Amino acid sequence: MKQDNKNFDSSAPQSFDHSTSNEGWTTVIKPKDKLLSVDFGELWRYRDLCSLFVRRNITTQFKQTVLGPLWYVLQPMITVVMYMVVFGNIAKIPTDGLPQPLFYLSGICLWQYFSDCLNKTSSTFVSNASIFGKVYFPRLIVPISNVISNLLRFGIQFALFLVVYAVYQIFIIPGQIHTNWYALMLPVLVAMLAGLALGFGVLFSSLTTKYRDLQLLLGYFVSLWMYATPVIYPLSTIHNNTLRFIMSLNPLTGIVEAFKYGFLGEGVFSWGLLGYSFAFMVVLLAIGVVLFNRVQRTFMDTV
Repeated sequence: MKQDNKNFDSSAPQSFDHSTSNEGWTTVIKPKDKLLSVDFGELWRYRDLCSLFVRRNITTQFKQTVLGPLWYVLQPMITVVMYMVVFGNIAKIPTDGLPQPLFYLSGICLWQYFSDCLNKTSSTFVSNASIFGKVYFPRLIVPISNVISNLLRFGIQFALFLVVYAVYQIFIIPGQIHTNWYALMLPVLVAMLAGLALGFGVLFSSLTTKYRDLQLLLGYFVSLWMYATPVIYPLSTIHNNTLRFIMSLNPLTGIVEAFKYGFLGEGVFSWGLLGYSFAFMVVLLAIGVVLFNRVQRTFMDTV
């Protein structure tokens, strides 16, 4: 009896029907269709990772330090004393009739928050290249976490400002500091500072991936920028119209002056300056996000 055997060639290509398969992708990573597109839903889904970065930023600042968060108190106090000696007594720069410690401390609180956020977010790609090259997550999480973590520093220094304010208002010159309702705009002013720092930070972080010397230039630029901001002097002392207009082009001018006007009752409060600062922040964030989205596609080739 002859038996017919059907040969099966294992090397021959086989076809499978995937239509009945229930398997699917859980995560899909694809390039951005638009440079300006920001997936806020994705950022929200990674909020736990953002909180981890915030915790990391705070703990690394105080790791192996003796005083820890007290440095955030000592630093502005020492700076205020130096400003009182140099700008108050030697240079004789007026402070709108306000006590020098209060005037200088009010400017230092805002400026230190802005400059610290800017310096840290400007090195996002360079400082986190090892993490970015290993795992995917929205890259904007890192600069956003820097802005959030620096709120701790601002909170401590603002609390110091309130303590000094209470001492002067109650014991030294009672009733002579006229706080008004504009002080309630503090969250808005801080949010605008955070937006400006984030916008400048992501802009410089995108540029420093290719031009490293911009990091050195940024540090020098920030130190000079403070003197173009009414931190150690009031805007009311600028009487030259041309110079005053140039000062008004600084997006931080309206924010700092509004803070001093709200809490100390002296300064130049202008809705026009605040509106300009807000518009500047929006445009800056848009430009920064465009460059950030463009650079994050290829930054590993240049970092």
